[in-house]
Amino acid sequence: MGSYIPPLRDMQFVMHELLNVEAELQAMPAHAEIDADTINAVIEEAGKFASEVIFPLNQSGDQEGCHWNDTVVTTPKGYKEAYQQYVEAGWPSLSCDPAYGGQGLPISLNNALYEMLNSANIAWTMYPGLSHGAYEALHAHGTDELKNTYLAKLASGEWTGTMCLTEPHCGTDLGILRTKADPQDDGSYKITGTKIFISSGEHDMAENIIHLVLARLPGAPTGTKGISLFVVPKFLPNADGSVGARNPVSCGSIEHKMGIHSNSTCVINLDGALGWMVGEPNKGLQAMFVMMNAARLGVGMQGLGLTEISYQNARNYAKERIQMRALSGAKHPEKEADPILVHPDVRRMLLTQRAYAEGARAFTYWIALQIDRELSHPDESVRKEAADLVALLTPIVKAFITDNAFECTNHGVQVYGGHGFIAEWGMEQYVRDARITQIYEGTNGVQALDLLGRKILSDMGAKMKKFGEQVRSFVEEHGVDAKMQEFINPLGDIAVKVEKLTMEIGMKAMTNQDEVGAASVPYQRVVGHMVFAYFWARMAKVALEKESTDDFYKAKLATARFYFAKLLPETAGYIRQARAGNATLADMKDEWF
Repeated sequence: MGSYIPPLRDMQFVMHELLNVEAELQAMPAHAEIDADTINAVIEEAGKFASEVIFPLNQSGDQEGCHWNDTVVTTPKGYKEAYQQYVEAGWPSLSCDPAYGGQGLPISLNNALYEMLNSANIAWTMYPGLSHGAYEALHAHGTDELKNTYLAKLASGEWTGTMCLTEPHCGTDLGILRTKADPQDDGSYKITGTKIFISSGEHDMAENIIHLVLARLPGAPTGTKGISLFVVPKFLPNADGSVGARNPVSCGSIEHKMGIHSNSTCVINLDGALGWMVGEPNKGLQAMFVMMNAARLGVGMQGLGLTEISYQNARNYAKERIQMRALSGAKHPEKEADPILVHPDVRRMLLTQRAYAEGARAFTYWIALQIDRELSHPDESVRKEAADLVALLTPIVKAFITDNAFECTNHGVQVYGGHGFIAEWGMEQYVRDARITQIYEGTNGVQALDLLGRKILSDMGAKMKKFGEQVRSFVEEHGVDAKMQEFINPLGDIAVKVEKLTMEIGMKAMTNQDEVGAASVPYQRVVGHMVFAYFWARMAKVALEKESTDDFYKAKLATARFYFAKLLPETAGYIRQARAGNATLADMKDEWF
């Protein structure tokens, strides 16, 4: 089964030494009272829950899976009880609005909680994770009546939530969805249709499930401009907040999947189920995007969590497993062979995992801080800039980190060798679980297209320039520091290359939009590396100031050097791919495939 130890030291390094979250948060009236001690106490307790309560259920839950019987879904042994502990401890309400029973703590803290939950048990974590997204969508776009009915129950964790978008004939292309919403005289709607791939769509862990459903009103415009959003509860709430009559929304079946076995992925049938509109008619996607973007950031955290847990166990195994001698001579002559940690290729795989995990932690914690600034900073211009940066970089969080996670979990299997391929060791589960993160909430190809087409070229690179200014400012500030040259020079170089590549693709796109699609995936890898290079250079700056005091900082510098020497150079190949254009794709006629 392996083990999981919450990486508290590195989490605290990122929060306090790299991002200075205490001062950042105290500049926001909503969080003026928070301090480092509070932050540390919360993540330490969260780490205990993750490692002691849900991690022991991860492998058994994967093996048992969920069970469906005549619309009823049963989760694996121990899942319901663990969820009750989660609710009783108040974890669902951590960053929710105090007006609805929340604790009002920052998103930054909630983000750290979810990193550890995802490392410990990604499938279990999807139940409360999706609930938080439903809460955010209703909080942003629900009427006062809807907020008063649902938010306190979602914040407490008594009720859970889902997002119902995909239908059998449409996934990413929501413009062709067919679910119907017929208005009733009392202001409600009868929702009829079938949704598929609905994570946590039915289960036995909470007394009610709140579905956020996309559907069409009669006579609605075609395409995405004719989609509305509705809240559809499994049980209709009574006036006193208790659950009432069963709504005709049911689980027709659950999927038998490659991974995340212990999360119920459901076919949801709506047979005239009562629903209430969220937001304005025919503008449901705008409201749902709150939940979709939260989910995309959440999937990035899944990628980080899986990278970290795979690294921890691969590292532990490499220290203990003896096999052959080091090429340069025996390192442990007292043993019959050396630990595989001495072999360069094993070290390469472990350092790849470590560099991607620690880079993702710095990046995603910074993103969470930007969300806090967007929501709570008193200066409107700061809020606007933070919102632009989050919008720009959400595709990188989702796609770059999860692509890395799949690579890294495969490295974890490889370090174990044959044992990694055997289920009892637990490593192959991380590969299977990681694979879905590249697919759902918008495939990584769609994320790449969103980054290049919608987030960068659509506004002539305005948002990209804002992030580029931060990179350029850092390069200029530390460019004269001799100790920083090994980090500053490659960071400055990749920043210039991204700027040139963006202009080149933009010029091609003026005559052929397919050039955007052809370049988007390699382009996303290049930009992702620029982002990671920026955060690794910043972490190296902190570590250089303190390396003489603690081996932690020496290890941080060693990992930074590995990243710049071994991982960042892959951008050269991706730049060539992006520049190769659409011709070699278009030359292949459809009938030749």
